[in-house]
Amino acid sequence: MEKAYHLLNRIIENLLVVIFGLLVIDVVWQVVSRYVVGQSSSFTEEFARFSLIWLTVLGAAYINGQQEGHLSMDFLLSKLTEAKRNKRKKVIQVLMAFFAIIIMIVGGGNLVYTTLTLGQVSSALQVPLGIVYAIVPISGLIILFFSIYNIKKLNF
Repeated sequence: MEKAYHLLNRIIENLLVVIFGLLVIDVVWQVVSRYVVGQSSSFTEEFARFSLIWLTVLGAAYINGQQEGHLSMDFLLSKLTEAKRNKRKKVIQVLMAFFAIIIMIVGGGNLVYTTLTLGQVSSALQVPLGIVYAIVPISGLIILFFSIYNIKKLNF
């Protein structure tokens, strides 16, 4: 499980860098095309929105795996004994896993299925919106994996 954790972290890190790089290039092209060329590109705003969705949701899943990277208020947690702190962290990870299953995997999966079934496509890029929204259940699966990994890690 340790190898899978590190491999998944590397894959997500690289994917986030690529998405962010494409987002920067897209926004720079939008500015150049609008102010230098005098005519803005039709696809850049939509691509920026979609890549920002992917960057945010996938980044949240990545941060969930980086136990220490989450923004949290741990003042009360730090006052507990080590055993109680670990128990509280396990409860938090179980709640995160339930959230990932119910909201992201099931709910996001239904959203993807519905948009693909209805044939909804984006206006400028003509990309099926189900592909754009697919990051939600994918990130839910990643969060579920990281939660299970963190729970197992707390047991040792």
